[in-house]
Amino acid sequence: MKMLINGAERVVADALRGMAEAHPGLAVDVDNRVITRSDAPVADKVALVSGGGSGHEPLHGGFVGPGMLDAACPGEVFTSPVPDQILRAATSVHGGRGVLFVVKNYTGDVLNFDMAAELAEDEGIEVAKVLVQDDVAVTDSLYTAGRRGTGGTLFVEKLAGAAAEEGAPLDRVAGLARRVADSSRSFGVALGAPSTPAKGGPTFDLPAGELEFGIGIHGEPGRERRAMTGAAEIADVSVAAVLDDLKPTGPLLVLVNGMGGTPLLELYGFHAEVRRALRERGAEVARTLVGNYVTSLDMAGCSVTVCQVDEELLRLWDAPVSTPALRWGR
Repeated sequence: MKMLINGAERVVADALRGMAEAHPGLAVDVDNRVITRSDAPVADKVALVSGGGSGHEPLHGGFVGPGMLDAACPGEVFTSPVPDQILRAATSVHGGRGVLFVVKNYTGDVLNFDMAAELAEDEGIEVAKVLVQDDVAVTDSLYTAGRRGTGGTLFVEKLAGAAAEEGAPLDRVAGLARRVADSSRSFGVALGAPSTPAKGGPTFDLPAGELEFGIGIHGEPGRERRAMTGAAEIADVSVAAVLDDLKPTGPLLVLVNGMGGTPLLELYGFHAEVRRALRERGAEVARTLVGNYVTSLDMAGCSVTVCQVDEELLRLWDAPVSTPALRWGR
């Protein structure tokens, strides 16, 4: 496999150095692996901190900035950040009104963010946590007890980030984040396996003529493998999976997400089929986002995430945001 890197042991540090050069609105601590808003800490504002293994960019570092996260902690590739790293992020952005940890449901992330929360509270920082577990494909996996956290994380970070930017208190921001997490569902499809820098090749074998429904963002097994088929059938299966589980009664935010190795030409075509499938099931779409937002290195594939919203959540979605990967209203 050919990769644009200097070596597997340097890939995360090199990426952080590149982020620092590209985005002056971020403060990037390469040695300690912490990305913060350059204006942090913001006084009298709830701070949002998230993180996880590298390889899912732009999640989470690409979502740091006004209207979203105050800090992100990138771990090694597909590996949780460590508690000291998370604590450093929390203390760096704490503005006096507490910190909300947004945690994807993977065992290492949950344990390390829990430990960091205890350490932060020992230092007098009030911490609340929200666990994102939106993947309907499987209940337990190689990395989790319960459902995996995937595309719904973006919705939680954006909507809770907007509420925090408006000055909402910690209990309100945390409650809203949990409501968004509870209202989000995701389903992913792999057309090919990701290649990690350490391995230098595919992490699992997926024959050329097959796809896998329900794959995880680390390449965890899904529900089933089938012969490769067209975008219409893939959309039908994905939309049915999320809607049958959520059973929405109101308008939806929809994320059609690329897994890192699928071009926008294909994603927009797939989005057309997703919208058709949603219309056929009577679902109302309020807002849509299409692109590579929650990726798995160079995996070919896609995922569909929906979140049921009301007028308040739509207003928060439309609120200004200024991050490297998500930007509007400013």
